[in-house]
Amino acid sequence: MHERIEHYDVIILGAGAAGLFCAAVAGARGRRVLVLEKANKVGKKILMSGGGRCNFTNRVVQPEHFVSGNPHFCKSALSRYTQWDFIALVERYGIDYEERAHGQLFCQNSAQDILTMLLQECDKAGVTVSSRCGVRSIEAAGDSTGRFSVSFDQGPDTEKSNRSVVCQSLVVATGALSIPTLGGSGIGYDIAAQFSLPLTERRAGLVPLMFSDAMKSICERLSGVALEVEVHCNGQSFTENLLFTHRGVSGPVILQISNYWYPGNTVSINLLPSLDISQWLLQSKRDQGHSLLRSLLAQKLPKALVAELQTLWWSNDAERKLADYSDRRLTELAALLGSWILKPSGTEGYRTAEVTLGGVDTVGMSSRTMEAGGHDGLFFIGEVLDVSGHLGGYNFQWAWSSGFCAGQYV
Repeated sequence: MHERIEHYDVIILGAGAAGLFCAAVAGARGRRVLVLEKANKVGKKILMSGGGRCNFTNRVVQPEHFVSGNPHFCKSALSRYTQWDFIALVERYGIDYEERAHGQLFCQNSAQDILTMLLQECDKAGVTVSSRCGVRSIEAAGDSTGRFSVSFDQGPDTEKSNRSVVCQSLVVATGALSIPTLGGSGIGYDIAAQFSLPLTERRAGLVPLMFSDAMKSICERLSGVALEVEVHCNGQSFTENLLFTHRGVSGPVILQISNYWYPGNTVSINLLPSLDISQWLLQSKRDQGHSLLRSLLAQKLPKALVAELQTLWWSNDAERKLADYSDRRLTELAALLGSWILKPSGTEGYRTAEVTLGGVDTVGMSSRTMEAGGHDGLFFIGEVLDVSGHLGGYNFQWAWSSGFCAGQYV
């Protein structure tokens, strides 16, 4: 199979949110852009996000909504291309969207609306987007024809063709390790290592937590039960829904706190975050003295959960009326309900993680352009960098903001 060499101003590796947006921005500047995607279709993660509705940004975007070893790095990009800029683009395309809890914005119809918009923006800008492209090698060309040479195979396995392209600017928008079934991989880290760029430790983020002790059996029995709780870990706290699963705990509040949990840590769960639990129990003792504790709690918590808690904390007093509990005992139980200490054994890992925490170290990266220091023309954007957002549209906003910044300079 013969190999032909083509020339582009910009080659972008990865046709996800960051890559496609960067391509459209660069193409609109008159740059000749080629986007290479290894999967058979572009934008797979966009299409599955938000339950197929794509939580494309959030009305409130602040640096504290992001996790990074360098927490200041994201500030420049987020201020140069804001959530309002992306919302304006969505509105120009007439895409219907809705606001849900915590300022989250979702497509009303389908995530396909966002992908179609990105592809139309690329088309208007003359961008070439190619799927089924597996990169074989990247070399620093360093001559008059371009700074980088990229060799790749294109096409289905049965009829691959070898191609080589040369470019002035190379943008790594390959995503990360999360959800490998949708194309997640570590190739971006390999490219960074090839150019001697430092990496930070990677781990699964926005991911369910699992148990291996007696808590696992409790979770199995409660699988499918959901309730709003407040969860604390390592100085961070979130109040949202928790969902019991047959492996452990999930739901938005657990995904959020998982970004701050490390093996060996405990998490504290307040099962009644809207109440002063001790005051409520003591008042109920006076007002509903003939009631059983489980009957009282079942007014506020799922019955199945109350049954498990009774077995854990007051099984010997299960038939005792509230009036017969001492104030001290009720205060002790209130403390347990307000701070249920659990020790997860691990997370479900990259298989179900929505993001990868860590990545290409932002130290040495330009926060204004996303260009790697000491490597003219080499850019990293999106999830491959050590910047991860909270649940709620923040990772998409990082894709738009970082993609825009690179697109202005490639």
